[in-house]
Amino acid sequence: MSDWFAYDDGKSVGKVSAEGGTIFWDEEHKLGARITLKRGSGFVAISCHIYGRTDHTRFFNAVSDAEREYKAMRTALGNMMKVIDSAGGRDIKIWEAISEFVRRFP
Repeated sequence: MSDWFAYDDGKSVGKVSAEGGTIFWDEEHKLGARITLKRGSGFVAISCHIYGRTDHTRFFNAVSDAEREYKAMRTALGNMMKVIDSAGGRDIKIWEAISEFVRRFP
């Protein structure tokens, strides 16, 4: 069984995000994260949210690049959520995991 599921039962797909982009893919991780791919006028972006911790957004020139990176980021984000969950509240381990994710996906 996947740790990922459609955000808001898939109701957000096709809607306009706060930044003005149309949401194409939108998933939530059971441990408290969300990843969204959206396209607007002049931009394609992937946003990752770790609830209560941080947000990270990347911009792309092509939808195909963003789709490829979405899949890689989704996997890495899921792995990072497991690290965060197992850190037992030790903030240094949590922020190390987040920092590594941001370095890998600038």
